[in-house]
Amino acid sequence: MSDIAWQLQPFEGLSTAALYAMLRLRSEVFVVEQQCLFPDIDGLDPACLHLSAWRGEHLLAYARLMPPGLKAPAPVIGRVVTAPEARGIGLGHQLNRQAVQACLQRWPGQGITLFAQAHLQDFYGRAGFVGVGEPFDEDGILHREMHRPPGDLL
Repeated sequence: MSDIAWQLQPFEGLSTAALYAMLRLRSEVFVVEQQCLFPDIDGLDPACLHLSAWRGEHLLAYARLMPPGLKAPAPVIGRVVTAPEARGIGLGHQLNRQAVQACLQRWPGQGITLFAQAHLQDFYGRAGFVGVGEPFDEDGILHREMHRPPGDLL
């Protein structure tokens, strides 16, 4: 995985090609693969940081980092996605660590929130996230709110 280049950019720093690749991957996985019809382009992207993993010109993984107060009191990690052809090599865990680290650096002293698909609770638990409240349906998929307290990356 040494040939993977990580980028963290504000919306206005994204090239047209990078934005297209990110929206395409999100659509490919969330809408087509998971058969979930939802408003992915929700107006929040311009206020977010965009974390991406690239091999050359090919987008392998992506996450959207929302600042505190946009969707929750704490920063939120969302739209976490790994390209189908890049699964099974630990890239998802690396993406999660990169996202947590970016939030801790950008918004120090704050916890982090995410809204995980319920079947991924153990995955996020490895990065220090703990489920809160009851699972809930979002766009036809069972989700669970999860919080990570302030602190160092695990």
